Amino acid sequence: MASHFLTRDGSTWMPEYLTAIDGMTCIGCGRCFKVCSREVMHLHGIDESGEILGVCDGEDDDFDGELSRTIMVVDHAGRCIGCGACARVCPKNCQTHVAVDKIVA
Repeated sequence: MASHFLTRDGSTWMPEYLTAIDGMTCIGCGRCFKVCSREVMHLHGIDESGEILGVCDGEDDDFDGELSRTIMVVDHAGRCIGCGACARVCPKNCQTHVAVDKIVA
């Protein structure tokens, strides 16, 4: 795998891929989802014990009254292109990004 890539102007660039979101820190604001053009993560509901209930589809889904809060979950990591837009808008810095040269295929 390449150790670096080039931008259009010839500058070197190292993509850093989103690999995880800390569910204890995430506030479920959705900013990262809104800026991601690849649909790498989605909003999920969780219950009081921290169990993930499923994807929230935007229709005020309360999972039969079990919903405690919402968090973002990386559910399509392979779609990430390493642009870093999600990290720049996250107010809680709860994401883990790994450089392309550190990713194990």
